Amino acid sequence: MNKHYQVVIVGGGPVGAALAVELGLRGVACALVERRLKPQRIPKGQNLTQRSMEHLYSWGIADAVRASRMLPPEYPMSGIVAYRDLSTDFWYAPPLREIVNSYYFEQNERLPQYLVEYVLRKKLLELPNVDCRFGWAAEKIEQDASGVRVAIAKEDGGGNEVLSADYAVGCDGGHSIVRRQIGIQRSSSDFDQLMVLALFRSKELHEKLKRFPPRSTYRVLHPDLKGYWQFFGRVDVGESWFFHSPVPASTTRDNYDFHGLLRRVAGFDFACEFDYVGFWDLRIEVAKSYQIGRVFIAGDAAHSHPPYGGYGLNNGLDDVANLGWKLAAMLQGWGSDGLLKSYSEERQPIFLETGRDFIEAGIEKDAAFLARYSPDKDRAEFEHAWKDHQGAAAPRVLTYEPHYEGSPIVFGPPDGRSSARGTHTFTARTGHHLPPQPLSSGRNVFEELGPYFTLLAFDTDDRTVAAFAEAAKELGVPLKTVRDTYGEGREAYEAKLILVRPDRYVAWTSDGGPNDAKGIMSKAVGRA
Repeated sequence: MNKHYQVVIVGGGPVGAALAVELGLRGVACALVERRLKPQRIPKGQNLTQRSMEHLYSWGIADAVRASRMLPPEYPMSGIVAYRDLSTDFWYAPPLREIVNSYYFEQNERLPQYLVEYVLRKKLLELPNVDCRFGWAAEKIEQDASGVRVAIAKEDGGGNEVLSADYAVGCDGGHSIVRRQIGIQRSSSDFDQLMVLALFRSKELHEKLKRFPPRSTYRVLHPDLKGYWQFFGRVDVGESWFFHSPVPASTTRDNYDFHGLLRRVAGFDFACEFDYVGFWDLRIEVAKSYQIGRVFIAGDAAHSHPPYGGYGLNNGLDDVANLGWKLAAMLQGWGSDGLLKSYSEERQPIFLETGRDFIEAGIEKDAAFLARYSPDKDRAEFEHAWKDHQGAAAPRVLTYEPHYEGSPIVFGPPDGRSSARGTHTFTARTGHHLPPQPLSSGRNVFEELGPYFTLLAFDTDDRTVAAFAEAAKELGVPLKTVRDTYGEGREAYEAKLILVRPDRYVAWTSDGGPNDAKGIMSKAVGRA
């Protein structure tokens, strides 16, 4: 049996399900192939950034995701950082992603990844153009110039099918069959370190950690562990926890005292009951390209890393927001091969830098700190260095600002390059995320953005606006225009004309009329 779709998505975790929602809302006929009938109830991917929440808002499910939160609002995403164990006098509670909330339309959020999956799956039920194949697994992917064929089999042995499509996307995790079969290689930083993930219940631990202000995670820096983290994370308030730590390479579920490990990291005794013990390898892997021909990869299939900083799921959702509209544009006839190519050109450098400059560099800095300073050797020197260590937390958050200045489909600076590192500002900058601002109607700019391109025109003449409308019509590009005065906060954009992409990134800005509206629109869709 052969069924044809516009897009087949292999892997229905949060990234694959989000892509199906993104494409479904854009009218694209797609199939979602996922072997698991239900989301796996392991509390990973807890931290949702402001950008991720903006994506969820655009899909109409931000409120449903927030309503699924297990932790009350007084338990923020940020955590405790402690030296040696949680009984120490040396600890701090740094502000983290919440310090950049004002630069985004949605605030950050915290809840287990599987709860986000449940909300996404519920949304999929509203989209008749999405065929959900839960309980099916992809076995073979082939492509040629005319399309893609994905052979799938029912997990219970109950049948086989071949799905044909114009395009396919592998969202099937770090061991992606899609990535392997289409021949995409990955670069890797392997720390040669086995890690344990334990899920357990302990009311006693909750009571004993009341010495700290309410927080979601408790991270321990131990001088013997080369900068690798040990940390407890709350699943709820009162009882359920997860825990990550380095363990010896020979560790199994049966030959190691995990309760003893928890007690050592806590610095005190407490009772607990384990629900799950698993292992993972500490490494960072990034695909060298996110596309070959008609097949793309996204999420962990494209980039995988330790759960340090909550970069995985968030980067996967950013992949979806970047790729989804470009596939829809191509299938609707106004995109281009150049537009599709820009997905890899924009997204791959972001995570390459995220892994190297934020995750790996953070481990190296912690290792250097722990090797250099110790309260046992020189307490006064350690106390001074510990204050500096605390002071470095906020700057790391402020400088993580992924952007596409080097993209071929934006009007970036001559020396621009796409990077994970940047600055937060309310200025509208080409290649960067659009900051929110109120309109004179009382609504926010984000509430007026169209599903595709939007031209923000502040105190702009009719001729200029008409030039863009005519150019978009000629190219077949859906364009919405939002007009308003250049005041009441909107002057912070430092531009009267802003062309905003469907993923809420800025393609072009100006203070005057365009010399070539058609040229601007053509470049923005890869047809320059």
